[in-house]
Amino acid sequence: MDQSQESGNMEEVRICDPSILPQCLDQTDVAYSDSDVPSENHCVNEDHRTPSDPEGLLESADPTSVEICQQQELLRDMLKLQTDEDRSLCAGASETDSGKASEDSALADSVHDDSGEFVVTMLAQGKMEEQGIGMEGALSSLSETGTPPGPPSHRNEDVTAESWRQHRKHVFVLSEAGKPIYSRYGSEEALSSTMGVMMALVSFVQSGDNIIRSVYSDEHTVVFMQRGPLVLVSVSSSRQSEQQLRNELLYVYNQIVSMLTQASITRIFEHKKNYDLRRLLAGSEKILDGLLNLVDSDPSLLLSAVHCLPLASSLRDSLSQILQKAITPNLVFSILIAKNQLLTIVQEKMVIDDARLEPADLHLLLNLIGASSAFQAGEIWTPICLPSFNPDCYFYAYISYLDPPECTVCLVLLSTDKEAFYSVAECKRRIEEAMQTQNALSSIAKAHSYSVSQVGVSDLRHFMYKPFDVPDNHRQLTQFTSPEMEAPYNSEEEQMRLLDLYRDMHGRIHSTSRPLKLIYHVAERETLLAWVTSKFELYTCFSPLVTKTSAINAITKLLRWIKKEEDRLFIRYPPKYSTTPNPSKSSKGDAH
Repeated sequence: MDQSQESGNMEEVRICDPSILPQCLDQTDVAYSDSDVPSENHCVNEDHRTPSDPEGLLESADPTSVEICQQQELLRDMLKLQTDEDRSLCAGASETDSGKASEDSALADSVHDDSGEFVVTMLAQGKMEEQGIGMEGALSSLSETGTPPGPPSHRNEDVTAESWRQHRKHVFVLSEAGKPIYSRYGSEEALSSTMGVMMALVSFVQSGDNIIRSVYSDEHTVVFMQRGPLVLVSVSSSRQSEQQLRNELLYVYNQIVSMLTQASITRIFEHKKNYDLRRLLAGSEKILDGLLNLVDSDPSLLLSAVHCLPLASSLRDSLSQILQKAITPNLVFSILIAKNQLLTIVQEKMVIDDARLEPADLHLLLNLIGASSAFQAGEIWTPICLPSFNPDCYFYAYISYLDPPECTVCLVLLSTDKEAFYSVAECKRRIEEAMQTQNALSSIAKAHSYSVSQVGVSDLRHFMYKPFDVPDNHRQLTQFTSPEMEAPYNSEEEQMRLLDLYRDMHGRIHSTSRPLKLIYHVAERETLLAWVTSKFELYTCFSPLVTKTSAINAITKLLRWIKKEEDRLFIRYPPKYSTTPNPSKSSKGDAH
């Protein structure tokens, strides 16, 4: 049965003229739901700056440095940056008519210039010059600054070529006016007509008071998602479920929000429906490309969980205590990362009472850091929005690697105060001194992931385990553990094949029409078993001749091993600290 027919209240619309659609949409069914009519969302807490506001986007690293200040002033003049310090939408202040007119004027100016580039200021000019970045790199957009040469870009790919059509998954982002914003493969200009057809299809279904959700053909699944003025489309030939593709589109949307805030995006398109958002996202394509590569290769995004680096509990506790002692007012999160995995995270107590940091926000933060080598050049002070925490406001992130030139251990300190750079930098200095005293960096360097052979279960090739019964679960990050992929999954192709099998099992376990608790699946080259209970979610891969009984017995041994090692594999008791917050600010609503 077609997926669009599985839900009882779903209707089907046959495309009357398939010739107007791209080849992958030919002769397809459109599934939509009457219950999915969009509702108007009113933002209470908004970022108080227009996208052109340089405050926070161009934080001065060293006010005493004449050279840096002069270049920043030059950049401000070139970008015609406008500021409006008196407005405070996050605080809920009402505006007078004259204030509203002033805001509209500033926004109109920002709409006509490229003033919203996500810019960071490098605080160590000497280190930048050593790495060949220089001051020009310090004042370029974040995603371009110091980015090392990567694989050949697909940006200039011929969209009429068969090779373009053969890509496993396409992702498009466009505005309600049909303006192209992003394409994973090929230039947005070359795809403007294709995106126009997509928007026409969305508008046609909306005219009947419905929302188009998905289109199915023999070889492709096309998923549509609208968030405010943005429309996101995924065209996939993989076996992923509609919900999995929708979650990936949500990651893309949230990555855009993390750079601009939802309030700014809404305000821009309220002022000018056909605004070209690429002007504000100039250079951010590498960040979005990196995110989609991460989605394809990292199971943490599939599981909506964070992968912790296995570490002796005594060492992890010691690192947590170091972070707990290095605090300053309005510091809300202290995060230590090594080898792209979480070492420890310490949170302000009042923040935990309001909300928790979601895995998705940490994934976006890690992707942002990994997208540019600029973060390896020194200390970075940059605004960052955490969409799952609050999509309308900024935090201010202090990012610095503690082990140059290897740059494997990264410290991230998040504050709600944009003027707190020097006090937060002092926290980093104290953390660095304490870690040197305890020789912690050397211990972290010795830490690594584990082999599946350490579990001691024969025929077990790989697994992914996500616990639910962790202490204080509702207030800490969801985590998972997984061993390194080993033979026969050494090659990138084989690893992708195994992840596809996991995605298929995950989609069936979490099916909205027929969810399952236990799946035993015999594939051509391996046997898989997926199991979900109130205490855990588990995906296992065995050699092909393992029977169901043997697999269940092996899982029993695996669960015992995980229970024995849980203090090393997970952050069991998330540490907290208490600062003296500014009484005029709240932890959640004033991060701007």
